[in-house]
Amino acid sequence: MKPQHPSLSHSGEQFEALIRWCSPEIGLAGRDYVIDRASPSARLCITRIKYKLDATSGAMLPCRELHAGDIALCNVALTTAMPTGMTLSLVDSESDVPRHTSANTLASVELKHVLRRAENLHTQALSVQRHHREWLHGHPGCVLWFTGLSGSGKSTLANALEQTLHEQGWHTYILDGDNIRQGLNKDLGFTDADRVENIRRIAEVAKLMVDAGLVVMTAFISPFRKERDMARDLIGADRFLEVYVNTPLEICEARDVKGLYKKARQGLIPNMTGINSPYEAPEQPGLVLSGAAETLDDAVESLMDWLSVKAGQLTPQEAPR
Repeated sequence: MKPQHPSLSHSGEQFEALIRWCSPEIGLAGRDYVIDRASPSARLCITRIKYKLDATSGAMLPCRELHAGDIALCNVALTTAMPTGMTLSLVDSESDVPRHTSANTLASVELKHVLRRAENLHTQALSVQRHHREWLHGHPGCVLWFTGLSGSGKSTLANALEQTLHEQGWHTYILDGDNIRQGLNKDLGFTDADRVENIRRIAEVAKLMVDAGLVVMTAFISPFRKERDMARDLIGADRFLEVYVNTPLEICEARDVKGLYKKARQGLIPNMTGINSPYEAPEQPGLVLSGAAETLDDAVESLMDWLSVKAGQLTPQEAPR
């Protein structure tokens, strides 16, 4: 029998890959990208940027983000198995340019070899599942994802909502930006790459908490749309409410509870969202609240209305089998 071509005999979902980045949009580890000419759901995530190659000497240089013209060795994860040796094109799904054009191409990716360790992982079937926990709690698990500038009122709203829910017997937890960065994410800074990883980790933790049947409130700036969309896709759109706390920058800066805006204006904070780092406001949020014009009670009432609709989807008349 004729031996199979290596590119056909080895396939997988995690690879070491050579990426040639050609877009002015920065490439970041932890972000998902659409694979061109594949199924609509086929995506690639850069899980680690190992190093980039110097264009002149070929030397291996440390690298945390990819810019136009960069060639880098990376670890990548795919949502579908593909063969070694295949070259993929990554495209921007948000672009107005038709997908199959060079103007819409972000990068080319050559799949070098399979990372074998991924093949030894299997999902463990467990007897107690989310609907059992939800029946026990008497309400569904879901996420209210608060996003907005620093000082917009995200943490204040999440805290007031949790107090109301706790008084009514709901099972809840708040994932707050400052608190999480003192533990789980204390190794991350505030570069774009670190912000992406910060939100990726939070989304994974929130997903686990929803599986536990909890109502989770996340209070993070989460400045980039792609990461908020990633969280929605990961958790499920039916259990995810993006809450945009729309407070103008001048009001957030006037509050400046933590003194961050003052430091940013003095040049002491180089990556302050709204000052010298971008904030991408939601285009179609599930709920918009004004941290300046709306009273706290009215905002909590709006949030409770949404949760009541979700709770109505669960009628715990008898324990699920």
